[in-house]
Amino acid sequence: MSLTEARPADAEPPGEPPTSRPAWRRAPIFPILLIWIVLTALLVAFALVVPARLMGAAASPTMREIETTFTSFSLAAAPVAALVWAILLYSLVAWRYRGGGRPTDPGPPVRGNNRVQVVWVVVSTALCLFLLIWGLIVIQPSTSEASSTQAPLVVDVTGQQWVWNFEYPAAPGAQSDELYLPVNQRVLFRVTSKDVVHSFWITQMGVKVDANPGATTTISVTPDRLGTFDIRCAELCGLYHSYMQTHVHVVRAEEFRSWLATAASQAPTGEVPSPSPSGTATS
Repeated sequence: MSLTEARPADAEPPGEPPTSRPAWRRAPIFPILLIWIVLTALLVAFALVVPARLMGAAASPTMREIETTFTSFSLAAAPVAALVWAILLYSLVAWRYRGGGRPTDPGPPVRGNNRVQVVWVVVSTALCLFLLIWGLIVIQPSTSEASSTQAPLVVDVTGQQWVWNFEYPAAPGAQSDELYLPVNQRVLFRVTSKDVVHSFWITQMGVKVDANPGATTTISVTPDRLGTFDIRCAELCGLYHSYMQTHVHVVRAEEFRSWLATAASQAPTGEVPSPSPSGTATS
């Protein structure tokens, strides 16, 4: 079969009148459409359930915004990914070469379809605008929180191979190797490093910022859930990088004040007490 005579296997046979069915009901559009609908439904269900669950229980409004963003972007990407996979699956099944040995003739030429190209450009543009507008809307509350006039609790965070150290300027001398925070109060972290680049990451609060030697970076968050959560280093910082982990304990305000006063009074002895566990919940 020559190149000019080549036609898809599912095209109308020559010499027969065209079918009366509308174009979208004919192959390959109809089977691809069915596969696309099924895959879109599966990916939408996946987007609504899986991403947020994988990130764990949110312990701050910042983390909830991140989870909402992940879910929304996954929903927006679901029909696009489903369309690509639907065309791929149909191509593998319906258009594969079934003869013995190598095919002797080239496949039919692929010609442009103005309608498809216009739809693809319009949909891609709409998705890009969606991402831009969403980013501007979500970033704005974070910016306004950072510029709030409410006085935050300041915590100085120092990373070094391979531990974290936390100091509380509100109570001179108070420090700990596990972080303690009051619930529902904005916290400003001032982060630095003594040796190499680390990354301060409170996973369930959506806090992640580099700890650079000789420089101080800042980030703020408002913990709104009682419990114990994970702190990790998210930057490869040496042989024992994977062991550079600790915890943050979010307690009631009165428990935090009591712990802070005790930690400051006992600082010279190097003994840092733990607050009373009453009323706290472990995540």
